[in-house]
Amino acid sequence: MVEECLFCRIIAGKVPGDVVYEDDEVVVLRDIRPQAPTHLLVMPREHIPTVAGLTPDRAGLVGHLVHVANQMAAREGIAERGYRLAVNCGAEGGQVIPHLHFHLLGGRQLSGLMG
Repeated sequence: MVEECLFCRIIAGKVPGDVVYEDDEVVVLRDIRPQAPTHLLVMPREHIPTVAGLTPDRAGLVGHLVHVANQMAAREGIAERGYRLAVNCGAEGGQVIPHLHFHLLGGRQLSGLMG
Protein backbone atom coordinates (compact mmCIF):
# COMPACT_ATOMS: atom_id res chain seq x y z
CA MET A 1 0.00 0.00 0.00
CA VAL A 2 1.15 3.50 -0.82
CA GLU A 3 -0.16 5.72 1.99
CA GLU A 4 -0.64 8.84 -0.16
CA CYS A 5 -2.64 6.91 -2.82
CA LEU A 6 -6.39 7.40 -2.45
CA PHE A 7 -7.22 4.07 -4.09
CA CYS A 8 -4.76 2.20 -1.82
CA ARG A 9 -6.43 3.83 1.17
CA ILE A 10 -9.91 2.82 -0.05
CA ILE A 11 -8.71 -0.75 -0.70
CA ALA A 12 -7.23 -0.87 2.82
CA GLY A 13 -10.51 0.38 4.33
CA LYS A 14 -8.95 3.59 5.62
CA VAL A 15 -11.17 5.79 3.42
CA PRO A 16 -14.78 4.96 2.54
CA GLY A 17 -15.57 3.92 -1.00
CA ASP A 18 -18.59 2.35 -2.69
CA VAL A 19 -16.98 -1.06 -3.23
CA VAL A 20 -19.22 -3.35 -5.30
CA TYR A 21 -16.83 -6.29 -5.81
CA GLU A 22 -13.55 -7.56 -4.43
CA ASP A 23 -11.40 -10.65 -4.58
CA ASP A 24 -7.78 -11.42 -3.74
CA GLU A 25 -6.41 -9.36 -6.66
CA VAL A 26 -9.09 -6.88 -7.75
CA VAL A 27 -11.40 -4.27 -6.24
CA VAL A 28 -14.29 -2.57 -8.06
CA LEU A 29 -15.94 0.62 -6.88
CA ARG A 30 -18.40 3.16 -8.18
CA ASP A 31 -16.87 6.37 -9.49
CA ILE A 32 -17.76 9.38 -7.32
CA ARG A 33 -18.14 11.53 -10.47
CA PRO A 34 -19.90 9.17 -12.89
CA GLN A 35 -19.72 9.99 -16.60
CA ALA A 36 -22.48 7.48 -17.44
CA PRO A 37 -25.32 5.74 -15.56
CA THR A 38 -22.89 2.91 -14.88
CA HIS A 39 -19.35 4.05 -14.13
CA LEU A 40 -17.21 1.59 -12.21
CA LEU A 41 -13.48 1.60 -11.50
CA VAL A 42 -11.79 -1.80 -11.78
CA MET A 43 -8.37 -1.83 -10.12
CA PRO A 44 -5.73 -4.17 -8.78
CA ARG A 45 -5.16 -4.31 -5.03
CA GLU A 46 -1.46 -4.00 -5.79
CA HIS A 47 -0.29 -0.43 -6.27
CA ILE A 48 0.75 -0.08 -9.90
CA PRO A 49 0.89 3.63 -10.77
CA THR A 50 -0.02 3.44 -14.48
CA VAL A 51 -0.72 1.00 -17.28
CA ALA A 52 2.78 1.86 -18.53
CA GLY A 53 4.16 0.16 -15.42
CA LEU A 54 2.82 -3.24 -16.45
CA THR A 55 5.40 -5.85 -17.36
CA PRO A 56 4.88 -9.12 -19.25
CA ASP A 57 4.75 -11.05 -15.98
CA ARG A 58 1.57 -9.10 -15.08
CA ALA A 59 -0.39 -10.41 -18.10
CA GLY A 60 -2.45 -12.67 -15.82
CA LEU A 61 -3.45 -9.70 -13.68
CA VAL A 62 -4.51 -7.69 -16.74
CA GLY A 63 -6.56 -10.63 -17.99
CA HIS A 64 -8.22 -10.92 -14.60
CA LEU A 65 -9.01 -7.18 -14.53
CA VAL A 66 -10.73 -7.47 -17.93
CA HIS A 67 -12.56 -10.65 -16.86
CA VAL A 68 -13.88 -8.93 -13.73
CA ALA A 69 -14.91 -5.89 -15.81
CA ASN A 70 -16.88 -8.19 -18.13
CA GLN A 71 -18.55 -9.85 -15.13
CA MET A 72 -19.44 -6.45 -13.68
CA ALA A 73 -20.92 -5.33 -17.00
CA ALA A 74 -23.18 -8.38 -16.93
CA ARG A 75 -24.08 -7.80 -13.27
CA GLU A 76 -24.91 -4.14 -13.97
CA GLY A 77 -27.10 -5.08 -16.94
CA ILE A 78 -25.04 -3.33 -19.61
CA ALA A 79 -23.26 -6.29 -21.23
CA GLU A 80 -25.86 -6.95 -23.93
CA ARG A 81 -26.27 -3.34 -25.05
CA GLY A 82 -22.56 -2.51 -24.92
CA TYR A 83 -20.09 -0.67 -22.75
CA ARG A 84 -16.72 1.00 -22.79
CA LEU A 85 -13.65 -0.20 -20.93
CA ALA A 86 -10.98 2.52 -20.85
CA VAL A 87 -7.70 3.20 -19.09
CA ASN A 88 -5.99 6.58 -18.83
CA CYS A 89 -2.21 6.82 -18.51
CA GLY A 90 -0.47 9.80 -16.96
CA ALA A 91 -1.58 13.38 -16.55
CA GLU A 92 -1.86 14.18 -20.27
CA GLY A 93 -3.78 10.94 -20.77
CA GLY A 94 -6.36 12.08 -18.23
CA GLN A 95 -5.26 9.91 -15.29
CA VAL A 96 -6.14 11.73 -12.07
CA ILE A 97 -5.18 9.12 -9.45
CA PRO A 98 -1.85 7.35 -9.99
CA HIS A 99 -3.11 3.81 -9.35
CA LEU A 100 -3.89 1.64 -12.37
CA HIS A 101 -7.64 1.43 -12.94
CA PHE A 102 -10.02 0.68 -15.77
CA HIS A 103 -13.17 2.72 -16.26
CA LEU A 104 -16.25 0.61 -17.05
CA LEU A 105 -18.90 2.89 -18.57
CA GLY A 106 -22.34 2.12 -19.92
CA GLY A 107 -26.06 2.43 -19.50
CA ARG A 108 -26.54 4.98 -22.28
CA GLN A 109 -25.30 5.64 -25.81
CA LEU A 110 -21.70 6.77 -25.43
CA SER A 111 -20.21 9.23 -27.89
CA GLY A 112 -18.03 7.83 -30.65
CA LEU A 113 -15.11 9.95 -29.48
CA MET A 114 -13.21 9.37 -26.29
CA GLY A 115 -12.95 12.43 -24.15
